Amino acid sequence: MEIKELKNTVEAALMAFDEPLSVKDLLQLFPEEQVTSNDINQAINDLEMDYADRGIELKCLSKGYRIQTRAKVQPWLKNLTEQKPKKLSRALLETLALIAYRQPITRGEIEDIRGVAVSSKIIHYMMERDWVRVLGYRDVPGKPAMLGTTKTFLDDFNLSSLQELPSLSEIKDIETLEQELQFGEENPPQEASQTMDESDE
Repeated sequence: MEIKELKNTVEAALMAFDEPLSVKDLLQLFPEEQVTSNDINQAINDLEMDYADRGIELKCLSKGYRIQTRAKVQPWLKNLTEQKPKKLSRALLETLALIAYRQPITRGEIEDIRGVAVSSKIIHYMMERDWVRVLGYRDVPGKPAMLGTTKTFLDDFNLSSLQELPSLSEIKDIETLEQELQFGEENPPQEASQTMDESDE
């Protein structure tokens, strides 16, 4: 297969699928061809160069590669949306941030830090979105679940690893964290209007 055809096929696959694709995934595009991982990596490198000065980029995430719009053009793209994305609730962001930075962490430990009860809806929502999972159980009475983040969390928040999280010294408030993570939620959970001292439990 010619290099140009290979690159075009890889590009088409990355644009056709919402989920990031790994090199292993992309190799499945060519079951009858003698295409190697090095060939795929070369196509990816070529695409990264093609997009270097454009409004889209080829981003390497935890699960693989994804073609996406660059953060710097997002303010203009939002002008085209009829309904601007709603922000995640403060309670959800604080809970998610504690899990990301302090994992593994139990629900009780989160409540001790925040000083309020954590809504079951928040935990359920984060697990439904596959942002959070149970890593194990603390060896104490009650065996509380220890929570941690997932690869989906990294991909949805435009991170390739936890090391890319902004340092705590850079975060002045929860709004700064939301901006750093570059995430807009179209369908936030019901807690979207709650303040940090509210709970439904």
